[in-house]
Amino acid sequence: MNTLRIIISVITLIALAAIIVQTDLSALEQSLSRISWVAIIACLGLVQVQIIVSALRWRFTSQRLGHHIALPMAIREYYVASFLNQTLPGGVTGDAIRAWRMRGDEPGAWRQPAKAVLFERLSGQIVFFGLALIGLAVWPFVTTSSFGQYTNHYVCVGVALSAIALIVVLLVKRKGAVIGTLSEELLEVFLRRRAWLFQAVTSIAILASYVGVFFIAATATGSDLPWTACLTIIPFCLVAMLIPTGFGGWGTREAAAMALWPMLGASSVDGLAASITYGWLSLAGAAPGIVFLAAAAFRKRPSHA
Repeated sequence: MNTLRIIISVITLIALAAIIVQTDLSALEQSLSRISWVAIIACLGLVQVQIIVSALRWRFTSQRLGHHIALPMAIREYYVASFLNQTLPGGVTGDAIRAWRMRGDEPGAWRQPAKAVLFERLSGQIVFFGLALIGLAVWPFVTTSSFGQYTNHYVCVGVALSAIALIVVLLVKRKGAVIGTLSEELLEVFLRRRAWLFQAVTSIAILASYVGVFFIAATATGSDLPWTACLTIIPFCLVAMLIPTGFGGWGTREAAAMALWPMLGASSVDGLAASITYGWLSLAGAAPGIVFLAAAAFRKRPSHA
């Protein structure tokens, strides 16, 4: 399975290289050269907010499951996971390593850390797809679609909402100890004692930072996008990153940007430039993770007299 994931990730990178080669390289270079230091600093700052608030959400989720993590450790481990998610195949390897590094010594002690990571990511995905559904609903009003195409968009919205409702109904109807335990844990993590408020505020802040970095990167590279891009094409570019292929969403994100940018009157090259800029700024922002990894490896290295 890991070998297949690596092969698919390499193929995705090759596809990205092919996309870049077939693009007007002079136009791409011109777009990339426009980015200013102000935009770079703003994006790097937002990435720090993104990682630190994500660490707070993870720590809160873990505490609700009975597993306490010190705040400095939570922030450090989230930097490590963010960096590994962007440099290892599949896009979620860093999260798996984050759970593994939090395990205890007793048998089965990996379960609670794994659940904490899973639920923490689920909190973000709920808000993520909520924004995507809003974007899908308003899409016909902010693009050049004709009135006759509105029906197709709202059919998609209806199908998506129906599918979510069906899944919820099926889960509620299912009985069993495992489902019952999970239900209790989900209630504790997401609903009880105003947990929903903390999860909602942190997840919205994290999502806003993702969208903000992408929008600043787009503006800095020459895309003259309206603010409605933050509800439509940018969330869908970010959703493309969730496909478990490639390294940190590279390839799928660029393909989505090139396809979606023209729908708001921008060029495909500008979409590619914005996506590339978003990618390297996100990676640079998570770079402290490699420092924390190196420091941990140095501490564990045996000393010689």
